[in-house]
Amino acid sequence: MKRLSIVCFLLLSVTYSFAQKTKVKKVIKDAEVQTRLMLQQIPSAKEKQDQVSPRTLENGKLKLVSSRDWTSGFFPGVLWFLYEYTQDQQWKKEAEQYTALIEREKTNAGTHDMGFKIYCSFGNAYRLTNDQKYKDVIVESARTLSKRFNPKVGLIKSWDGRKEWKYPVIIDNMMNLELLFAATRFTGDSSFYKIAVSHAKTTMKNHFRPDNSSYHVLDYDTTTGNVVAKHTHQGYAHESAWARGQAWGLYGFTMCYRETKDTAFLHQAERIAEYILSQPNLPADLIPYWDYNAPDLQTQPRDVSAASITASALYELSTYGKPNKKYKAVADKILSNLTNNYRSPLGENKGFILLHSTGHKPANSEIDVPISYADYYYLEALLRSKTMK
Repeated sequence: MKRLSIVCFLLLSVTYSFAQKTKVKKVIKDAEVQTRLMLQQIPSAKEKQDQVSPRTLENGKLKLVSSRDWTSGFFPGVLWFLYEYTQDQQWKKEAEQYTALIEREKTNAGTHDMGFKIYCSFGNAYRLTNDQKYKDVIVESARTLSKRFNPKVGLIKSWDGRKEWKYPVIIDNMMNLELLFAATRFTGDSSFYKIAVSHAKTTMKNHFRPDNSSYHVLDYDTTTGNVVAKHTHQGYAHESAWARGQAWGLYGFTMCYRETKDTAFLHQAERIAEYILSQPNLPADLIPYWDYNAPDLQTQPRDVSAASITASALYELSTYGKPNKKYKAVADKILSNLTNNYRSPLGENKGFILLHSTGHKPANSEIDVPISYADYYYLEALLRSKTMK
């Protein structure tokens, strides 16, 4: 019996959801306590004027980043999620203030991470307030991101200035397409939609192995549009499956199906889900090691951020096509284990909610620490656990 079948059999024996088993209200209340602590910590942690958003702990100290950092939009997003659940105007006020600090990025064409920065902050802001000013920022940001699209390659370029690659495209970039889909909805301009679809289809064609695992980085020839290298940057090896990369792909293609109703994207998301859940190296609690193929796994750090992203994506995926209860059951299990075993004790870790994420192990960076995007997708998964039946 495949591992997927075993996992699903065990999980489907649970007849009540995470939202029923665990008081989401209590978990959110704890998140409020932690986030208030973080807000208190930020002023004393600021070493430079342009530092606007918490990212992680570095040597036990709160690390803040500028708006240019790809993670800058996650903390404002956390604040918006807290406002969404509680309707507490104080959270709205804090969310507005921290979101405003990211606005300058709407014209920064030097990065592909516009979706992470702008849609996680301004996207949630507009969704919850319908304020035109937030919509305007989203549209301008989409125009900026579109400048990184090369029609010959059919993809949005990821990093600039990398000696080892001429036109690198990373699986993470799937997460930035939501911004483009939103811009077409807001303006009626189909160019954003077409860029997003082209990027998703080309990624689906080239980025995946026969077993449905994903490479991290593909390099392209801009003259021919052909792939010239398939590499990793944050994974263990070029042919290994970096855990967070698999989660980005799962979330990204699930979102693309939502926006396009193209079943090719739905089927790709389902294939990625089955790859993840059939992994023989997936621990029993479904919180992955940082790379599924790293050696001596029992000695390797987990990546809670990959688990949070996966749980949030599975909640959404469970509602599409023929609604699939096994995906929701797995998401419930991940969320339950994160809540029970991977949260920070109240009053500790400078206010982060989750512990034990891994950012960039090959660079010996952010290993077994709290990270802002783990908290963001955890709260999103919590909210989805209540609304996606």
